[in-house]
Amino acid sequence: MNETTRTGPYIQTYTGKRYYPIDPRPDDIDIEDIAHALSNICRFTGHTRQFYSVAQHSVLVSRQVDPEHKLAALLHDASEAYLTDLSRPVKRIPALMYYEHLETLAMTAIAQKLGFTYPVHPSIKVADERMLFTEKRDLLTPMDWGYEVEPYPDIVDPWSPDEAEGAFLGYFLHLCKYSCS
Repeated sequence: MNETTRTGPYIQTYTGKRYYPIDPRPDDIDIEDIAHALSNICRFTGHTRQFYSVAQHSVLVSRQVDPEHKLAALLHDASEAYLTDLSRPVKRIPALMYYEHLETLAMTAIAQKLGFTYPVHPSIKVADERMLFTEKRDLLTPMDWGYEVEPYPDIVDPWSPDEAEGAFLGYFLHLCKYSCS
């Protein structure tokens, strides 16, 4: 479809594409846009003791799952490249429920373009939750959240945005040797 026939708001991506949040299509998706944006977005809405990117988080989660789920795990937060990273408590505010719909639209287009199944396998959600508590232990000021999940034993050592972008893209290309369509 011609870009001039699409309506609604769009964002310009790193590679110069237009991404329409209410009408995303697989052709709008570019792994370079995802890697670049996620490497520049800080987890926990920036409330970490030092910068820690969504890209690094994604790589670390992907390393924790079985081989057949690694690509989907790497890309489990890819919608945030186009919509930003809203914290879980903010996403649960009733007035912001439409954001979840936008995430689903984005993830569907991303999965179609990059060749993984969405919604993602439950094991990815488990790994994501354990990584959340690993990051909490290593990167946040201590606080009781009212529940605990066992963190991974490895310590999270934050990468720079450039390191995170390179690692994310490199890992994506490595995984695509085995599982990209």
